[in-house]
Amino acid sequence: MTRGTPFHPRTAPLCEPQNWRRWAGYFVVGSYELNHDREYFAIRNSAALIDITPLHKYIIRGPDAVRFLNRLVTRNVAQCAAGQMLYTTWCDEDGKVIDDGTLARLDEQTFRLTAAEPNLHWLHANAFGLKNLAIEDESDSTAAVALQGPLSRAILNQACDTNLDGLQYFRLTSARIGGIAATISRTGYTGDLGYEIWVGAANASALWDTLIEAGTPYDITPAGILALDVARIEAGLIMLDVDYTSAKKALIESQKSSPFELGLGWTVSFDKGDFVGKRALLAEKERGSAWHMVGLEVEWESLERAHNEVGLPVNLPMTAWRSDVPIYSGGRQIGYATSGVWSPLLKKYIVLAHLETTHAQPGTQVFMEITVDHKRRLARAFVAKLPFFDPERKRK
Repeated sequence: MTRGTPFHPRTAPLCEPQNWRRWAGYFVVGSYELNHDREYFAIRNSAALIDITPLHKYIIRGPDAVRFLNRLVTRNVAQCAAGQMLYTTWCDEDGKVIDDGTLARLDEQTFRLTAAEPNLHWLHANAFGLKNLAIEDESDSTAAVALQGPLSRAILNQACDTNLDGLQYFRLTSARIGGIAATISRTGYTGDLGYEIWVGAANASALWDTLIEAGTPYDITPAGILALDVARIEAGLIMLDVDYTSAKKALIESQKSSPFELGLGWTVSFDKGDFVGKRALLAEKERGSAWHMVGLEVEWESLERAHNEVGLPVNLPMTAWRSDVPIYSGGRQIGYATSGVWSPLLKKYIVLAHLETTHAQPGTQVFMEITVDHKRRLARAFVAKLPFFDPERKRK
């Protein structure tokens, strides 16, 4: 049964168009206004408050926690210090990605793993032989909100009892926000300066109120999924069930992707013991990957020409689309796009796509299928280095 998140008493009255999206069994706001423009620009110019509670959250603790996680995920967890976070993937035995998420080391023997989809059964299935290990699903008991944007640090410094000027990228700290015990991580899904805040579900409304009060002088703005989708494409961040299919859900082999094929080869650490998918990934690294996820910038002149031929102005996608769109080169399909949008900040039509590796080098010309006046046409595009948007403030 779909339900509201712990922040629903605050988000529901603000959702003017009643524009709701379903996410992991929860209702979350699509946009708070009739369009998401103001919410998007809050992410890039001031600060946006985004409910991310539907993320699945698992606590893994005990003396065997590092050993277990090193078996499960592709990163080397032993290199993650207490107070640090890692972005990681985890794979099946064939080296195909099941899911991706963040791993936070809360203390020496306690970790929090976030995931887009339920993974509890997979966690337990890979815990065989480990006696000193506990795995808990805290998805419902922990609420989470993202505060993203260039003014997010200033707002948190006003709201909490800890100065965050020294909190580095992908690090976390404990603090009290308006008297509420919270964990604050310098992470996010927007590619901008930002933080994610984790509290007990019972404290969600009080946390929201405190952040809104502290952020009002800084033009804090609640933002929904539609604005987040634009920002994450600009940041070159992939989404499960949109940009790739989980190996657990794929019906045929061609629907599966490895970390190398998703542009996430940097998350694969071979400098540790055995882990699920290691042998397959070693073999792929040696032979090379057939596919690669890339960014595309669609040429404006090509779009304009295709529309002018039928007497229409260019129709740009202001809301991010999520669908498979063929990509061609030399009259042959060489890949497919999975999501795209017109970037208000970059003033470019940007796309995430899977391409055959031979066509994946930056600057390569390809053609993307578009529809103009109900007819299929081709627009010229060029492979671009990801991310499209990567401001210094994200890491500083």
